Amino acid sequence: MVKKVRFIEPGNRSPYKKSIRNFFTYNRSIRNPSTGLITLATIVKKIIDDTLMYSESISEINFEDIYDSDIVGISINTYNSLRGYAIARKIRKRSRALIIFGGMHASLYYTEAMEYGDYVLTGDGDESIVDFIHAVDNNTAIDFPGVIYKKNGNIINTGKRKQPENIDTIPDRDLVYNYSRLAKRYDTLWPQVHASRGCIHNCAYCAVILHFGRKIRKRTPGNVVADIKEAINFHKRNVFPRLNTALWITDDNFAQDREWAIAVLKEMIHHNIKYHFSIQARFEIGFDNEILVLMKKAGFFEVSLGIEFLDDDSFKQYNKKSSYSEIVRSIKNIQDHGIGVRGLFIVGSDHHNKGIGEKIAQFVIDNKIHGVLIQSLFFTPGTPFFNSHKDILIHQNWDKYDGNVVHFPKKMKPYELQEEIIYASKKIYSIKRLLHAVFHYKWIKKILFIGEFFWHCNIRRELKKELPYLKNQTSLKFKNLAGER
Repeated sequence: MVKKVRFIEPGNRSPYKKSIRNFFTYNRSIRNPSTGLITLATIVKKIIDDTLMYSESISEINFEDIYDSDIVGISINTYNSLRGYAIARKIRKRSRALIIFGGMHASLYYTEAMEYGDYVLTGDGDESIVDFIHAVDNNTAIDFPGVIYKKNGNIINTGKRKQPENIDTIPDRDLVYNYSRLAKRYDTLWPQVHASRGCIHNCAYCAVILHFGRKIRKRTPGNVVADIKEAINFHKRNVFPRLNTALWITDDNFAQDREWAIAVLKEMIHHNIKYHFSIQARFEIGFDNEILVLMKKAGFFEVSLGIEFLDDDSFKQYNKKSSYSEIVRSIKNIQDHGIGVRGLFIVGSDHHNKGIGEKIAQFVIDNKIHGVLIQSLFFTPGTPFFNSHKDILIHQNWDKYDGNVVHFPKKMKPYELQEEIIYASKKIYSIKRLLHAVFHYKWIKKILFIGEFFWHCNIRRELKKELPYLKNQTSLKFKNLAGER
């Protein structure tokens, strides 16, 4: 009989530890836990009272509490999969708990995950985790769709499961060990709400469609707003007010379903929530004046725009339905509506040369983009894009698949591409621009830029650590090529 369930979100190369830097540097040794895994814990709590989640983003794991569990669920993305496997090995030595892997990496690369666990639940686990617990509880066959397991040494795949349509679960953030205390202490932890799943587009390097599906599945507008209120209240302090009053709606593309997005925005306006909001979206949102007007009225201060590339050849190569001119026009119209733009960029395409860092930095400055994320091209194991590019990958050390350069670019060396990311970050987050933000930005953008300044210092530090390895791999490749001749 299942009496105790524990969920674990592994850390990556910098799991949580106490540090003064946690007050101003996100993603060094503190970061937000996964709302997806909290949602699963919330669903399971309704049927198994002794349910708890650990996230190495905000705490150490109490393994003594884990060992006597009946079921342990471990959610992994590529960058934290190796840590997830290490946790599973440790549990296996001391516990008889059934170990289930889930998350994007496990779903798409289940042949690897099955080496460390008993089962893999693929795709969204909202419904399959309940079926799994009932099957274990009643000692019945685990043969429903969406499960991977081994039988007589062979991997059994029960088939693709239809993704859940009802996703109106408000995550109970109190189920995450140590989260409530830290959320009220650190401005580097901020409210997050995930309102929809899936993507209608087909960018070559993206794994979202394979994992979440092409159909957009949405939470009802009232449910989204109720979650927003709960998330804000969860992070609210009793005495000293928060400096960071921003909430991020973490959908991959918030406005994909236009009518639904409008309904959510109108619901937010109706409830008159006094907070600052941010979303992630494609460039098309910049041409929808109705949505932009509603966003401004609802309290949105920025859009994280998936710009990715700055050349039409790269857009075409990776099936990204965008163009440079459209991106520029979109940015201007968003800003004309009084909403800021954060730029999300990808480097390392076949069309990128040395100087791409300078190009991105100057584009950011010229177009008054107030924040950025710059990462190297993504290669998610289990996707067609990964399989078709294996010959240019430098390694398969998954914990470095977190924005580092992990492939041989066509027109420059790997370490040169890494240096381009470092250069762009340094120019965008310079002392001069920091002072400009302090004296000229509005409060919320001022606070975020200061935090991002230190965050990017940490990013550059980590990227620089990888340079000797990338230079060595470049030398080895050219030696091998010389030997083959």
